[in-house]
Amino acid sequence: MEAIGIGSREFATLDTLHRENLDQVLRHHGFDPDRLDAGNLEALNTSWHRLPPWPESVEGLAAVRRSYTVGPLSNGNTSLLLDMARNAGLPWDVIIGSHMTRTYKPLPAAYLRTAEFLDLRPGAVMLVAAHNNDLRAAREAGLATAFIARPTEYGPGQVADLTPESDWDLSAASIPDLAHRLGA
Repeated sequence: MEAIGIGSREFATLDTLHRENLDQVLRHHGFDPDRLDAGNLEALNTSWHRLPPWPESVEGLAAVRRSYTVGPLSNGNTSLLLDMARNAGLPWDVIIGSHMTRTYKPLPAAYLRTAEFLDLRPGAVMLVAAHNNDLRAAREAGLATAFIARPTEYGPGQVADLTPESDWDLSAASIPDLAHRLGA
């Protein structure tokens, strides 16, 4: 993503970048991806499409959705996000993948083009995230921000993003708590 962001590489979807990374890791560990079962590699590469949601996500998003438009602002491509929504039952109103914005967060265009697609001014869009750096970039682009901690997202030894590192517009313990704080 970094090479795309600085313009030294043409845009590629997150699925493509994941596959390139998978092949690189396999080679690093002495495996030739061209000699492995292509179907198994594809299934492994697209495992992101089948991630389970956080336990309270569906309930919380449904509550937020009663009053607000809900959708991901993700570096994922639309097909990845669509598969995630279908597999997890995520109640999204809209899906705008990175291949539509043709850029990746944390570049301002990722946030601003999403607001533009929705015919909203940036301040009318809120990024809810568990990543302080993502929220910082969203705020710099003019979006509203909300922090929800996910203390095990990176595994049991996670040391970053345990607490809000700025005065984000909202901070919530969960998505249902966010819905409550938004008055949804």
